[in-house]
Amino acid sequence: MMKKIVLVLFIGLLGFSLTAQDKVAKIEFKTETIDYGVIEKGSDGMRVFEFTNTGNAPLIISKVSSSCGCTIPNWSKEPVMPGKSGEIQVKYDTNRVNPIRKAITVISNADTPTKVLKIVGEVKAPEGK
Repeated sequence: MMKKIVLVLFIGLLGFSLTAQDKVAKIEFKTETIDYGVIEKGSDGMRVFEFTNTGNAPLIISKVSSSCGCTIPNWSKEPVMPGKSGEIQVKYDTNRVNPIRKAITVISNADTPTKVLKIVGEVKAPEGK
């Protein structure tokens, strides 16, 4: 008898948890890597990661951080409604002559709560300098 009660409770809780998860935000990026290519020192370092909330609940991005202080992310703190798009801007300090290999970590309430975006490329000194 006790096993039947436990089984009924388990099935009931399982059914409840499945219906509770019907509404979920999903973040889908147009691209997860931006390639700057070879750019000159002092060039515009601003790039944009575009995304869409393909889920059926509002998407809230709670934190965006980069792997170093040379890359500054910026994003809207407003919820992104289902079917709507948003963007995360990243500004890389192009006054550093070196390869670009940085990670930007996005934390949200999406079904995949942590996404890692990448920027790659190379900053060169201007010709003749």
